[in-house]
Amino acid sequence: MHPLEKEIAAIMRAESLLAPGEAVVAGISGGPDSVALLHVLAALAPVFGTKIIAVYVDHGLRPEETGKEKELVAMQACALGADFATCRVDVHGEAARRKISIEHAARDLRYDFFDRVAQQHLAGKIAVAHTADDQAEEVLLRLIRGTGRAGLSGMRMMRDGRLIRPFLTTAKEQLLAYLAEKGIPFLLDSSNLRREYLRNRVRLDLLPYLLEFNPNIGQTLRQTAAVLQDEEAVLAALTEQAWQDLVPVDRGNAAQGLPVVAVELASFLALERGIRRRIAEKVFIVLGSQPQYKKIEQILSVAANGETGARLHFSRGLRMKKERQWLVFSYPQGQIACRGDLEEGD
Repeated sequence: MHPLEKEIAAIMRAESLLAPGEAVVAGISGGPDSVALLHVLAALAPVFGTKIIAVYVDHGLRPEETGKEKELVAMQACALGADFATCRVDVHGEAARRKISIEHAARDLRYDFFDRVAQQHLAGKIAVAHTADDQAEEVLLRLIRGTGRAGLSGMRMMRDGRLIRPFLTTAKEQLLAYLAEKGIPFLLDSSNLRREYLRNRVRLDLLPYLLEFNPNIGQTLRQTAAVLQDEEAVLAALTEQAWQDLVPVDRGNAAQGLPVVAVELASFLALERGIRRRIAEKVFIVLGSQPQYKKIEQILSVAANGETGARLHFSRGLRMKKERQWLVFSYPQGQIACRGDLEEGD
């Protein structure tokens, strides 16, 4: 067994990424990282007793390249004894319909197909080929876009008990060396050189620039993410305990069956500010609203200094009212685009 294959096998056991006999869907684009993933998983299939389904998604963005990529992935999957699935998705249409970026639309459609294939084959895991280099890029991307501690902790090796990233601590150069040693062919995605995509500018321009200040910037970013992941786990546990203490199981129902979240005020104010911030963030998540820095700051300010009866108005009809003992979050008239107090019965 190749040293890289042994290394990844050890990681998968240590992190419990794949249970014995568990089928895995592998997202394979035809590029070096994902092709290496397919070959490493195939080499480890007898060890874990797993079935592999290689999946190629044609995003319709590079018609001059996708035919060769799909053919390469299909041929290699067949040669390695893996199943193969493919589809074409309408990225431009999805982006226009939802008013999101091309990158966002492509990712959502890609993972939707991964999920469908996993359900079809009863696969417990979906594997993607994010590397240590991708982790460094991701941390910078999230910092640029704005994020908290959880965001700066980067990608996780396993997410939601289903999505796995076996290469997340493996450098891309290791994968290229593996492919070269074994004579495994792969293709290069021309869109990786297009600077209209922020991720590409981070990889092609920002990271090389930062190397002038820190020759080990990639390692520094990955180590920072690892430390923050550990700390994030502790804070998440503290937040969950505080949530159980502060938020009653049932405070009644708002219009249209939407939930009401009531936070016990005195206990909320007794918490450290960092936990208060995370509780406020969770309120938005529970109520299906986007948590944002400005919104959370408003909640903290009114909770500490606002008068009883003070209110905050958020998007899509979400409101907060400060009562004597509670901070009450609800949709008084449902999830609607509107302004004003929206008290029930108005």
